[in-house]
Amino acid sequence: MSDETLNRFDRIIAILIQLQSKKVVKAQELADRFGVSLRTIYRDVRSLEASGVPIVSEAGVGYSIMDGYRLPPVMFTREEASSFVAAEKLMKKFTDKSFGGYYESAMFKLKSVLRGTEKEWIDRLQSQVIINPDVTLFNTNIPNALELLFESIAEKKQVFVRYQSVASETPSERNLEPVGVFHENNYWYILAYCHFRKEYRQFRTDRLVKIQRTTIPFQLKHGTLDEYKQEKNDSPKIKVRILVDKSIVKYIKADRKHYGFVSEEVKGESVEMVFFTPNVNHGFARWYLMFGDYAQVLEPQSLKLRLLEIVESTKERLSK
Repeated sequence: MSDETLNRFDRIIAILIQLQSKKVVKAQELADRFGVSLRTIYRDVRSLEASGVPIVSEAGVGYSIMDGYRLPPVMFTREEASSFVAAEKLMKKFTDKSFGGYYESAMFKLKSVLRGTEKEWIDRLQSQVIINPDVTLFNTNIPNALELLFESIAEKKQVFVRYQSVASETPSERNLEPVGVFHENNYWYILAYCHFRKEYRQFRTDRLVKIQRTTIPFQLKHGTLDEYKQEKNDSPKIKVRILVDKSIVKYIKADRKHYGFVSEEVKGESVEMVFFTPNVNHGFARWYLMFGDYAQVLEPQSLKLRLLEIVESTKERLSK
């Protein structure tokens, strides 16, 4: 069987799935999706008709499949169908281009088993739901970063990356053994064993300048992502107590969990908050400065000194 025959077979199956995913599909829409001529689409549709698929064709309108014809024995409720819309929007905005494309293809298959009324329900919702992340999650020059990372984890093969860290002016080259991928603090992270640093490190996906497959197998046996994250949670932490004006508390509630928030207690017009954090002098200190004019550091003294250093350095730069 030639490659051309296989491509045509795959296209015909994909056309059948798309015909089942919408009430009416135009021939031009199919031609645009598969990058073929209208004549080719007409021929493929005739092949489906010849195989017994009840396709209704209306000039100037498009193709539809006779109501009641379904290949997969699966049906979804209207509420379940609605969840697909949110999932599709999230996949397109919070994953890279490659995974977004795969999910779009999967959505055609999911929608192919919906009844006509559910398809109309989906179509009405899709144009009215917009999701825009606040940050760039992936380098646009690497459209398949997640795909390669998932493949690396599943096949236990190292990936080569060029990574731009905040502390360096130029990207560094590394071979990684990815343990897992997770979304946290609005970013995607890779937890991996880095052969360059000879230790486990976290890497933000938006700082990947390059990623490519290798044929090098993992040299270490890794635990689960949960195990490594638990180890991180069990690492030594410093207790921090701050007093925050009630008026500002609601604005920092969403972020405080990222800095080791443990508890709070109302004290008059203020709220005392307790944190256990491993990164007092950098992450916590800089976060605190966002609302520092509405707060007071109770402990530790080292945090107060660090905040004064940052403020003094900022004053010097502003006076230049």
